[in-house]
Order: sequence, then structure tokens, then C-alpha cells
Amino acid sequence: MAEAAEKLPPVQEIFDPHSRAYMEDPVPQCLALAERGPLVWYEPWQAWIMTRMPDIMACWKEEPLSSDFYDWEFAPPRPPEDQWSNFERAMIGHSLLADHDHHRLVRRVTAPAFSRNVVDAIQRKIEPDVKRLFDELGQPERFDYIEKIANHIPFISITRMVGIPEKYWPDIKQVIMTFTETWNPTISDEQRESARQDSNRAIDIIREVIAERRNAPEQDDFLSTLLNIEAENEGFEEGDIVTLILALIGAGADTTLVAQQWSVYALLKHRDQVEKALSSPDAFSNAFSEINRWGVSSKMGFARYAPRDMEFMGEQLRKGVMVLMMPHLKDYDPNYYDNPETFDVERVFDPDVMFGYGPRYCIGAALAKRQLYLTITELFKRFPDVELDGEPERDDSDHNAIVFKRLVLKTNVA
Repeated sequence: MAEAAEKLPPVQEIFDPHSRAYMEDPVPQCLALAERGPLVWYEPWQAWIMTRMPDIMACWKEEPLSSDFYDWEFAPPRPPEDQWSNFERAMIGHSLLADHDHHRLVRRVTAPAFSRNVVDAIQRKIEPDVKRLFDELGQPERFDYIEKIANHIPFISITRMVGIPEKYWPDIKQVIMTFTETWNPTISDEQRESARQDSNRAIDIIREVIAERRNAPEQDDFLSTLLNIEAENEGFEEGDIVTLILALIGAGADTTLVAQQWSVYALLKHRDQVEKALSSPDAFSNAFSEINRWGVSSKMGFARYAPRDMEFMGEQLRKGVMVLMMPHLKDYDPNYYDNPETFDVERVFDPDVMFGYGPRYCIGAALAKRQLYLTITELFKRFPDVELDGEPERDDSDHNAIVFKRLVLKTNVA
């Protein structure tokens, strides 16, 4: 067995998510990486890659590794508390990277902010803006969906559902597009610092909005709900509110843009399933899991870090080493899914792990899927005969996902 392993080519020769081959068809590389074993060392990133879903789910549930970016061996030094900016107060001091007990407290007390009623209310707030986007688009014979629609949705969704007044929109727009870069380990220090400064400016705005809202708290938005929760729960503080809003920005900005592109692309490649996929919000929720599985747009995964020198899954991990969980490696594995090549919006996902699992399940998942449902439904309502105008060219510049340069649609408007 050891002799056979020695004859295998280096992992980076079979798996390179920044290569043209991966961008055009990631499936062969994902399957090849998963075949190397449950925990694979990837030299270019100086990281271990976790490839199997049972191990990933156990890691999400039991949290043996750290999710604190500052525990990464190549992270900048953790600043002392008396030198924290707004960014460190949010990222270190509160719920994104807080201790497990506090993280569970935050999830428990904020559950009402993500209820079905709240999601329905947020849809009603976003819907007029989405309709206005399509009104401004008019009835062109063809248009770039990314430029005209998708690029605007993350900003509309986040500002409306959080409840950020329009007067602050110009100043907060930048962070919505760059926040996730603050902890991305594959970009330059200069990019990360620029994103950190964007975040600091955004946190100043969020705190200003919170101060204004305290004087007028009864508004139908996410921020007002969080302020009510703060008033009723000891241990849940303003810093937690700021961090939750940043979490929504982080989870909902570039990921929403990617999701918009792939949802439209996948459904137009499978027109026979559009009606089923859009029959209800619940139907689309399941359909989106299939869109995400079928598209395999991810390049990296979820980063964790060894909190100390430790044995993990049979390997010796040094303190601070990165461990990447890559659930998308399973998406075309016939041992995990029946007929993985087939696109089926009614495929059963049990469990559905697209938004994580256990204590780190994305609390904004329902919000993300609802704004997608709203936008995609409006597209097919306005243009029932819409088609792809050729196969879109893929863009290799995104740091974390396979995306399209343009997504030109023909509307078949007479």
C-alpha cells in the first residue's frame, strides 16, 4: 500500500482549483482528490483538506478545530485588546469567533429573527426593489443578467432586510462586496487589509444606524428584531448585533451573486424543471440545493485551524495549520448520490448540508434562498420564454468560486 502511494503523482497535479481545467469542469479533479483519502495534505495552500462528508459533519457538530482566523499559523498577529479596531471587536470579541457557549447562546436567542414570519416580511420589503430592477430593464431582446440584475441583488437584499436607511447606502456598498476577503487565506495581505478597512467603515455606519434605531425601534426589519432580543436577553450585546449583521453580509454578498448566476444558468439548461423548481418557496429551497450540487462552483471550502499540536483523523497536526472542509467533493460521487450526472430539482437531500450542519449551520439560509426565489421567479414571470444566448464564458478571477464573465439572455420579446 505504501509503495503504491509513493507512485501517485503529487496532489497538486491532480487538483488545482485555480486551473482552467477545473474552471471548465471541476468534477474529475474533485473526485480524484477525494480518492486520495479522508485527510489530504495540499502543499500549495499549506493546508489539510478534509474530503469525506461524515468527517466534515462530525467536525461541524463537535467543533474540535478552531474557526478563529487569528489561530491560523500565517495570520497577522492577534492585536491586544486595547488596540482593537471595530473589526477586531466584532471578529474576536463576539459571536463569529466567540467561544462555543456564547455562540450557542447567540443562535438560541436570535432564532426568532429567522422565523418563517420574519422571512415572509423581509420578502415583502425586498420585492418592490426587485420589481423596480426589472421595470428599469424594460423589454430588451437580450441582456446581461449579471450586470443588470444579479450584481444589484446582494446590496438590495442586505440593506433592506437589515434595515439600513438609504442615506447610508453609498458608504456601505463597498464592504458588502469585500467583507469575505478579510479572512480569505489565499489573497494578499494588501487585499485583506483593504477589506478590513472597508469593514471598519461599515461597522461605524452600523453602530450609527443602531443608535438611530434605538430611538425608533418598532420597525419591521432584522435590526429592530435584534434590538428587541438584546433588551430581553442578558449576555446578548450590541457587539453581537454588529457581528450578526456582518455575518449576513459575509454569507450573503458574493455567495448571493454566485447563487444568482448558477440558479439562472442551471434552470435554463433544464427548462423542463423550471415550473417544479419555482412552484413554491419550499420547492425552490430544495431545488437550490440541487442547483448548488449540480454546478459545483466552489473552489475552497470551510477553513478551520488546529488550536494546538494535536492528532486529528490519524494525522499529526501542528498548531495553527489550516484544515479545509470541502463538502462539494461529494457532489458527483455515485457512492453518495444516485445518478449524480442527472439534474433533479426534487432530489432528496437528507441531510441537506449546503449551508453547513450542527452549531455552525448558516442561520441566514432561509433568507438567502428566499431572495433567490423572489428574483428568479420575477425573471421567468417577465420573460417566460427566456433562453441562454450561447454558453457563457467562465471567469477565473473570483477568489472563491467558479463564476461567469457575462450571462447574456435572449428574452424572445416579439
